[in-house]
Order: sequence, then structure tokens, then C-alpha cells
Amino acid sequence: MYTEKLAHFKNAKNLGGKAWEHAVMIDFAEQSEIEDCAMHCFHFQQLFELLFKHLLETKSKYGAYPRTHKLNNLLVQLVEQSEFKTDIDKYEAHLTAITVCAEAYRYNFLIDCKVYRKDVAILTPLIDELMAFAVS
Repeated sequence: MYTEKLAHFKNAKNLGGKAWEHAVMIDFAEQSEIEDCAMHCFHFQQLFELLFKHLLETKSKYGAYPRTHKLNNLLVQLVEQSEFKTDIDKYEAHLTAITVCAEAYRYNFLIDCKVYRKDVAILTPLIDELMAFAVS
């Protein structure tokens, strides 16, 4: 599903292409028997981070992105520095949760998969918004 959403960036030699690679890994994780959803979260966070940074690099007035890994900050910058518009309040807390759970993966902490899946359900439409903006 995520591979299809980011098909525009399939094997692209840029940050969008890297986001697509993480989409491939998310789809793999969803089809595997892995019970711990932390790996899924790590790739989900990376997908968003790289997609935000690609859009900041290619569609913002400054043509650059910050070093931050905080997804909520990247979304705010994208809205402020480009023509992309969305309801930041709808996504901000969920992007923060994804940033935090990706850290849990790096340090081998278990996360609450039920809560994580709710964040994913809320954030998945944002991917569609971002991709529509990317190809416009």
C-alpha cells in the first residue's frame, strides 16, 4: 500500500526515492510475522522525515531542510515555507508520537502497538496530501 502511495519516487536518486525505499520496508513489515511494531514505526518515521525533507528541498522558498528528525517541526516548516496547506493541529501530536516511537526502536524498547496503529491510521491520509503536493 505505501509502496503504491509513493510510486512516483520509485528508485529515484533523491530523498523522495529514499522515502519510497522505507515504504517498501513498511509493506514488508505489514506482510511479515513480526509482532513488534517498532520496526514498522522506524520506517514510518523515516518515510515521513525524508518526504518532508524532499519537499522542503524542492518546493520551499529556501530550497533547504533542517537537520531535525522531529516530524511535527518539519510539517510546520513545510506549511510555512511552501504552498502546501493542511490542518497542522490534526497531525501534530501524532507526528510527535511517531518521532518518539522511532526512538524506542533505536533503543530496543517495546511500544504499544494498538496506540501506534491509531497514529498510523490518522497519519496515512497525510501521505496522500504530501504526494499530491509533490507531483503538482
